[in-house]
Amino acid sequence: QVQLVESGGGSVQAGGSLRLSCASSRTNYGTYIGWFRQAPGKEREGVACIKPRGNTGYSASAEGRFTISQDKSKNLLYLQMNSLNVEDTAMYYCAAGGTSCLSGSNYMYWGQGTQVTVSS
Repeated sequence: QVQLVESGGGSVQAGGSLRLSCASSRTNYGTYIGWFRQAPGKEREGVACIKPRGNTGYSASAEGRFTISQDKSKNLLYLQMNSLNVEDTAMYYCAAGGTSCLSGSNYMYWGQGTQVTVSS
C-alpha cells in the first residue's frame, strides 16, 4: 500500500502560480506517478506524469504552463503551475502505481486531493 497526501492548493488570481506537493509513504519504483484533476461536473483528467524512466508527459492544457518534478530522496512529487486561468479550477490529485501516463484508470493509489481555485 502507498499513502499519498497532497498539499499546496489554495485560491489565486488568474495569471498567478501555485506549487502542489504530494508526499508518498514510500518510493514508487518502476511505475508512473502523476497529477490529475477534476472540476465540478466534469470528468477526471490527467494533467502530468513522470514515467518510469524519468521522462515526463503533459496534457495539452498543461504543456508549457505546468511542470511536474520529484524529490526521490524525500518521496515528494511536485506540480508547479504557472499562468493559471479560471479553467484550472479543480480538485487536484496525485496518483501512483500507474501503468500509463494520463489514464487515471491505470493508477492504483490516490491521494485525497487539494483544491485549487482560480479567480478572474
